[in-house]
Amino acid sequence: MKLSFSSLASWDVQSIARSYTRLHRSLGVDFINELYRTVSLLPTNPELAPRVFRSYRRLTLRRFPFYVIYRVDREAKQLRIVAVYHQKRRPETWRRRVEESAPADAIPHAA
Repeated sequence: MKLSFSSLASWDVQSIARSYTRLHRSLGVDFINELYRTVSLLPTNPELAPRVFRSYRRLTLRRFPFYVIYRVDREAKQLRIVAVYHQKRRPETWRRRVEESAPADAIPHAA
């Protein structure tokens, strides 16, 4: 399966990495490494994380308090990361983003 990041998810990653870099020079790089190490598991195991909203799944990073929200499109053989957000934030934040950025028929509902 092909793995990709939405433009907003890419922005999330860059913003989070910059924030960590301000705290300590190596933390931003550590965050990026942890994120990519974690999401690299998805192409071979796309259902690794539990479904949390419609067809979206939530993967937890181990070292950093963030969730990775992604969607599996089996027909297109694609995994799309749509958000990376802090665990203390309300889930409505990324849910609203998903609903606003895609037409309803492009988001299949969970069976």
